[in-house]
Amino acid sequence: MTSQTDVRSTHPLYGCMGLGGTWDTTPYAASDIAHAESAVEAALAIGITVFDHADIYRHGKSEAVFGELLARAPELRSRIVLQTKCGIRLADGERPGLYDLRGPSIVQRVEESLTRLRTDVIDVLLLHRPDPLTGPEEIAKALASLHGQGLVRSFGVSNMSAAQIAHLQAHLDVPLVANQLEMSLGSRDWVEAGVLVNTPAATGNGFPHGTIEYCQANKLQLQAWGSLAQGRFTGRQASPAAQLVSDLAKRKQTTPETILLWWLQRHPARIAPVVGTSRPERILACRDAVHRAPDLTHEEWYDLWITARGGPLP
Repeated sequence: MTSQTDVRSTHPLYGCMGLGGTWDTTPYAASDIAHAESAVEAALAIGITVFDHADIYRHGKSEAVFGELLARAPELRSRIVLQTKCGIRLADGERPGLYDLRGPSIVQRVEESLTRLRTDVIDVLLLHRPDPLTGPEEIAKALASLHGQGLVRSFGVSNMSAAQIAHLQAHLDVPLVANQLEMSLGSRDWVEAGVLVNTPAATGNGFPHGTIEYCQANKLQLQAWGSLAQGRFTGRQASPAAQLVSDLAKRKQTTPETILLWWLQRHPARIAPVVGTSRPERILACRDAVHRAPDLTHEEWYDLWITARGGPLP
């Protein structure tokens, strides 16, 4: 089993946010375990071996049902990479939802994730969101403790800019290995930021310029959450971009889902898409993104981008 994220790999990860039943504290049911088992089996069947969690998904139930699967099939643990996140605390009563990367909170959340996942080590821990009230020294101390105890093998971040990553990395003895960001044909700010420089439209783009380049230069794997764009281009709604995706899939003898993942994987930043659907048939439709190199020409890649953005490049 690999001990950390392979920054060279563009193989999809499976995002487990859809597992575990409802988004509340209602206990999960046997049907939720069965649903999770079908999704995980589909992911394994197409060669996905990295499973992405977060402590808040379904109020912890996503991790818990996955732990049920590991308890039923202990041999599975040695075949997969377990990734989870901490740093977001959901609203509780009168307390609003907030971000919390204080040292004791990180340690507590990791211990709780280990219990729910029924494992003794997390392969990759991502810090889910920046916490503006916690300094990097305190975060680094907690991560060093977890690493030293053998509870976490590797660390990364999620939804952070180049400056935030560099500030944190300066206090760490181990390299950060990943940054997970929203990236898809539907959420294009990450790629738009690079071409809107020196145009008036740049002021409307909130993506921190230089983050993609920083991750490339410092060997952080870029992971794309929301990579399938919630079905917007694969049947949920009609649009010129959805039609183009469908036409390309037929031409390439693959699926629309694969075309969307190829669009990310074709980028030189070597983006690893996170497949978040819990429907087995849609997971299986991503097979070619695991087993075939992205079969999109320079022109086809741009055609998808320009069609999705609804207008020409500046």
